[in-house]
Amino acid sequence: MTLPSLRETIRLHGLDARKSFGQHFLLDPGIVARIAALAGDMQGRHVVEIGPGPGGLTRALLDTPASAVHAVEIDQRAWPLLDELAAHADGRLAIVRSDALALDCTTLCPSPRKIVANLPYNVGTPLLIGWLRQAASWERMTLMFQLEVAERICARPDTGAYGRLGVLAQFCADCAVVMKVPAGAFSPPPKVESAIVDLVPKAAQPAPGLLRAMEHVTHLAFGQRRKMLRASLRPIGGEALLEKAGIAPTRRAETLSIDEFATLATLVWTDAATGKSGQTG
Repeated sequence: MTLPSLRETIRLHGLDARKSFGQHFLLDPGIVARIAALAGDMQGRHVVEIGPGPGGLTRALLDTPASAVHAVEIDQRAWPLLDELAAHADGRLAIVRSDALALDCTTLCPSPRKIVANLPYNVGTPLLIGWLRQAASWERMTLMFQLEVAERICARPDTGAYGRLGVLAQFCADCAVVMKVPAGAFSPPPKVESAIVDLVPKAAQPAPGLLRAMEHVTHLAFGQRRKMLRASLRPIGGEALLEKAGIAPTRRAETLSIDEFATLATLVWTDAATGKSGQTG
């Protein structure tokens, strides 16, 4: 039996995008094929997709030589559409009926693993933070965000978009905006542009304690980004910490490089391990 087109499948099931799920369905077959291609070599890979909705990107991923696609969907209305797609996928599509925020996606499949997803706008950032904490388990993450969020992830120091999210992402992975997607490619069109971010985890990942220290340092530094670092970092040593790191206490968070933040986080982590100071959160 031939699988109906994506638009016809949506029509037959009466599926509409829900704001409560942050949904905007991506229906353009050319765009979803490009996203699947941006994820790189799929031969022998297991792919996790978050929020497949009616399955547009899912179809494109199944057209690659991936070993299997594991589609995580919380919206019960989309399950029948995905089940129909699974029936045509020769056992290569597994539907995971769950909330991705409450799920350890590394448990869904063996390595090598990739995440490829048009992320729901309302949960994209917390999902990414969670995956960065387990970056060593992922070969690659090819993710769609609102353009503003994508630019924050890849931002450089001394730019308006540079902040905590970019520091954490770039501490763990090489990040790049690789494709912009116009609002008109979605149904319904969002009020903002979107972009694909390619994140390739670094071969050497920070120890869990060091990453926690980095999260704590960046939380303090960017939580009061207008203040000089000697004030914003006072809870973890302030001027003394900055002096030890060789960083002028009058600088502000947005001027520090990833390496300078790494130096601060390493000092905080080391001091916490030896009981000298600060909490790592």
